[in-house]
Amino acid sequence: MCKINKPIIDMAATAANIKSYRINAGYSVREIQSVFNFSSPEAVYAWEKGKYLPTIDNLIVLAAIYSVSVDSFIATKTIEFDCELQDVKSA
Repeated sequence: MCKINKPIIDMAATAANIKSYRINAGYSVREIQSVFNFSSPEAVYAWEKGKYLPTIDNLIVLAAIYSVSVDSFIATKTIEFDCELQDVKSA
């Protein structure tokens, strides 16, 4: 049996980062909605609540607006993953 420490995205912490950078940069949710030309602010709120992540291209735009790097948004945690190596037999 093998064990691997597998990094995963911490959705709650990532959402908190996205919201914190917006607030620190002085933008409202409506202003960010306008940048992306969204018809409603629901996507921005969903990002900030950890419902789902922005696409990579939207993360790049957010990073440029907030003057931070893309990776500064993403928070990770590590889980231990059990894996079994299986023998491959030739026929």
